[in-house]
Amino acid sequence: MSTSHNADESANPKTRNLVFISKATPEDDDFVLWLAPRLEAAGYIVFADILSLEAGDRWRREITGTLQSQAVKMLLCCRDATLDKPGVQEEIGIASDVAKELKDKRFVIPLRLEVFKKLFGIGELQWVDFLGSWARGLHDLLDTFEKQNVPRTPTPAINPNWENYRRRLAIKVEKKPEVLTSNWLRVASLPETVRYYSPPGPINLELMEQTCRESTLPAEVYQRGFFSFASSEEVARDFAEVAPFEIHSEHRLLDFIDCGGQSPDIEPREAKNLVFSMFRRAWENFCRSKGLYEYLFATQTAFHIGDAQTPLGKKISWGRQGKRRSSMLRNAAGGRVWQYGMSATPAFWPYLHFKLKARVLFAELAAGNRAGSVIGDSAIQHRLRRTICKGWRNNTWHGRLMAYLELLSGECSHITVPLSAACAITLDSRPVAFTSPVTTVLPERMEDDAEETDDSTLGLFNSEGETDGTA
Repeated sequence: MSTSHNADESANPKTRNLVFISKATPEDDDFVLWLAPRLEAAGYIVFADILSLEAGDRWRREITGTLQSQAVKMLLCCRDATLDKPGVQEEIGIASDVAKELKDKRFVIPLRLEVFKKLFGIGELQWVDFLGSWARGLHDLLDTFEKQNVPRTPTPAINPNWENYRRRLAIKVEKKPEVLTSNWLRVASLPETVRYYSPPGPINLELMEQTCRESTLPAEVYQRGFFSFASSEEVARDFAEVAPFEIHSEHRLLDFIDCGGQSPDIEPREAKNLVFSMFRRAWENFCRSKGLYEYLFATQTAFHIGDAQTPLGKKISWGRQGKRRSSMLRNAAGGRVWQYGMSATPAFWPYLHFKLKARVLFAELAAGNRAGSVIGDSAIQHRLRRTICKGWRNNTWHGRLMAYLELLSGECSHITVPLSAACAITLDSRPVAFTSPVTTVLPERMEDDAEETDDSTLGLFNSEGETDGTA
């Protein structure tokens, strides 16, 4: 999110056409969130720092530069608490200089929100009264703009971020810690070394590249050979039709990721990319071995829960300690079948982990309440996600994530992703948790058994026998 000019496209840096609002945070936020979109609806271009995420000197320079070079009027929120703010006083000083430069004695328009003590620099200015009625104050302000010929755009546009910011403010924050679940799976263990294989004689590079791509074991081509975690016996088996290969060198994996290698010579960035690719391929092979439904999205392959794992409408139990819970990973809604899935991306910072991304894939509803063919139109897929998944709450998404991971890990506390017959990546089967210093009080929280009870589930929901149990 950036500072709202609505100005980005319609404001010329050399043209003064912005209505600059000088206000205090958070004292005046509610008022500005009410006023700004109404001014924009009337055709005025509004600047207020309430939508700025910039901090420090850069943030102050942007405000100062906008006020000095683009503002046609400055609206000053007036109450004692606001006028006491050093930032507001600084803006009054800048506005006084701009008023002299423009020879506009009415450049600053005070907005009386409360009874306030007069301040040097604005004491003689006539204010617009918002005390008692914001609606009446807006009417008078628009009348003032009209009389002073404040420029307007012929195509009014309201920045949606005013409403987005207002909604965020509506979420209550309590000053107590809250444990939150991330979408990271920590790498608990991994092989100590990675090997580089090279042929002692001539090689068909094209055939070697094809075999690396098609091998069931992750392998990445580099120069005249390839990197792999496979043993010599596995390489001899999988690459028998290419050429004989020998272990040219072994590299300590963590050093290889951080520093690259010298034999062969490889830069750290390229070494990291090769390991990234092998880890990703290992995850995909692991998911295929579980019989998950594979689907290629625009940039990533995701693996979804299908008929082989669970029928439509059945809840999957999850949770190893304390109270057992359950969540659905497939169901019918709106005449379509949705199937929950995941894509995973290896990451090396700040420590080794896999980053998960939830995916929902829609298919036609076939006879017998079964999933039919996947809907191939990406626009329809997107629209269905925006409608059917819109009502899912945070705890619903969390439950699906945990049920999905429990299906992958079974009774184990880890997920073992093979890199060869003898070595693997071991991932924690529970996502990394962290503690937030504050708690957000979210409205309309749904209980576990309340999900899937909407009318669009076609009667497939059955709460009997699927309530939470004790592990």
